[in-house]
Amino acid sequence: MKFITFALASLLAALGPAHAQDKPYPTRPVTIYVPFTSGSGSDTSARFFAEQLSKILSGSFVVENKPGASGIIAVSALKSAPADGHAILLASNSPISVNPITIKDLPYDPLRDLKPISGLTRGMNALVVAPNSPLRTLADLVGKSKQKPAMVGTYSDGYRLALEWLSSQAGVKFQNVPYKGGAPVFGDVMGGHLDVGVVDLGGASELIRSGKLRALAVSGEARHRDFPDIPTIRESGYPDYVNYSWTSFYVRAETPDDITKKLADAMQKALHAESAREYVKKNGGELMPYTAERMREYQNSEIARFRAIAESAGIKPQ
Repeated sequence: MKFITFALASLLAALGPAHAQDKPYPTRPVTIYVPFTSGSGSDTSARFFAEQLSKILSGSFVVENKPGASGIIAVSALKSAPADGHAILLASNSPISVNPITIKDLPYDPLRDLKPISGLTRGMNALVVAPNSPLRTLADLVGKSKQKPAMVGTYSDGYRLALEWLSSQAGVKFQNVPYKGGAPVFGDVMGGHLDVGVVDLGGASELIRSGKLRALAVSGEARHRDFPDIPTIRESGYPDYVNYSWTSFYVRAETPDDITKKLADAMQKALHAESAREYVKKNGGELMPYTAERMREYQNSEIARFRAIAESAGIKPQ
């Protein structure tokens, strides 16, 4: 009898974790917080992958834009939500790897408070001007700024840091004009209120194709396959300059492992689907299908990279 009782207890113990693994998820709509305005490259990625997750996990995934404060508003929204996987942060390099370097007294620790789900996409930055701008090349921009700093729009600390790095490399000053998202930068560049915008190439690709914006240069290792006529910054006289913006999904660090795994597995399925390859091809980016573990490693390497850039450009936390 004791043996039977022990065997039954062992069986129940073994089944316990299995039942926990089978807990339904999601049980209500999942909110994806995006730290930029609607229309930005990050917002587009969030909406695409929200649709894929809705299909794979048979639930509702909705996007909520929380722009401003260099991503702090969006991260705070995630931290205020229950740690049950029904709130996700679409994180770009700014809140995850740049803010710890550029912002004093940051109200969160991206390594301690957030848990990666997966990488999503990465894309080159582009320096864009209005189609009728007298600036035709990066050299024109540098030459103008030697006389008077060009007004350059950015919409995150990541883009600001990229601009400051270029400023340091070129030996000129730019007047940074911060925005909350890509769409207003596009509008003010097209309207002539800004000389240049530092933007995500994916988010600006349709405007470039339609002739509403013109790109002086891109920040990739090589020219983009869809825009072979746009030179890179490195071939325009700055061979060490390579920079990408990237997106990833994170949840609160306290989120149960079984829910985290369901999300991570679903994202790997979404990232390796043909629809994802078609999406990035259309939007000018590249897939970054990192697992949760690889995403954490990449995050750490990016923090080290941005710290080196900040030190080179003389940028201090503010």
